[in-house]
Amino acid sequence: MTRSSRLPGFYKLPLAERRAELARALHLDDETALLLSHNLLDEETADHMVENVVGVYGLPLGIGLNFQINGADYLVPMCVEEPSVVAAASNAAKMIRAGGGFVAEADDPIMISQVQLTSVPDTVHAKKRIEAHASEIVALADQAYPSLCKRGGGTRGIEVRVLERESQSGPGMLAVHLHVDVRDAMGANLVNTIAEAVSDRLAELASGQVGLRILSNLADRRCVRVRARIEPGDLATDSHAGEAVRDGIVSASRFAELDPYRAATHNTGIMNGIDAVVIATGNDWRGVEAGAHAFAATKGAGGGYGPLATWKVGRGGLDEGCLIGQLELPLAVGTVGGTLRVHPGARLALKLLGVERASELGMVMASVGMASNLAALRALASEGIQRGHMSLHARSVALGAGATGEQVELIAAELAESGDVRPERATEILARLRRNGGFSGIQA
Repeated sequence: MTRSSRLPGFYKLPLAERRAELARALHLDDETALLLSHNLLDEETADHMVENVVGVYGLPLGIGLNFQINGADYLVPMCVEEPSVVAAASNAAKMIRAGGGFVAEADDPIMISQVQLTSVPDTVHAKKRIEAHASEIVALADQAYPSLCKRGGGTRGIEVRVLERESQSGPGMLAVHLHVDVRDAMGANLVNTIAEAVSDRLAELASGQVGLRILSNLADRRCVRVRARIEPGDLATDSHAGEAVRDGIVSASRFAELDPYRAATHNTGIMNGIDAVVIATGNDWRGVEAGAHAFAATKGAGGGYGPLATWKVGRGGLDEGCLIGQLELPLAVGTVGGTLRVHPGARLALKLLGVERASELGMVMASVGMASNLAALRALASEGIQRGHMSLHARSVALGAGATGEQVELIAAELAESGDVRPERATEILARLRRNGGFSGIQA
């Protein structure tokens, strides 16, 4: 069934009509469409998910538009509290779509299971001995999760790392990595079980003691890579030519490569988009964040912390003169298991997105991250980040001042028009609205 992520004027529709339009675009059945108008997590389910539950905390669920990835269209569920994230990503995705869309690829879903071995008297000998018994260790690991092997996954190999050599001050320490193909799961429980299953045998081979047995969130064998191409004309704003914006984005990208203080904010823009999809689909946004920033720790020009996405001017062929973006990061996410089985909102999000494979989900997330980064850099390279953001932020300010119903949009519009988006100003406008019986008093 063909989908289109182009829904012009979607943001202008009232909430109920947006739901109806989404249901039409995705050919949703009545039962699924009805879920959109309900709280997606009930208290009874929440009470069984975590401890000491006293309520359910809600976040807005928006839809990212215009995404075309490897020739396929996606309407992307995004769960986020920050104004402008969904709109900015959708706008940037439209620009990238005009240049041919996102081109993405994903590694096999290999997770790393770590076994720490301490009190190792001879690390060199221990490393060689474990490596000589690699096939035995792999077989032992697969015995711990036979159902994974039946689904085409399983342990693909091991790696032995010497973390601390033995010395006069004491014995050494090893870390043994088991590389496990977890298929469409995020894989934490799988690899933790496998680590525990092989740890005693590893300690025996190393003549050491078992330490920690757990996954690594630096899933650098499970990376996603995305590329995008944007024509300069599509970057133009009312006040800035496309070539000038392109060059400003390239300069900002280089700034992030050279300065970790800038790189941290650069990467936050990327994670604004990625985290929103991770949360919507019930995945572990904390693990994804940790892995992304650990991966970024060697991406700077000097080998330190640097940007996950870089932007350059294209050279040759269709790329000549275009803005070319490339992004790479580890994404340990799943479409089965964990919260996905329990949270009805997560199940709905995956249905809206229309993905079944974890690798496809990762490519969507990375593309949303790249779009978010492009939107932020384009704003910074032209009129500045605050103009568009504060215009959307005005609604939150209006709500915070106590506005309800139509008052919210009236106050937000006046705040944005004046450029003075402060709570005090919103309170003044609200007071005037109430005095005037609901009329804004804005002069035509």
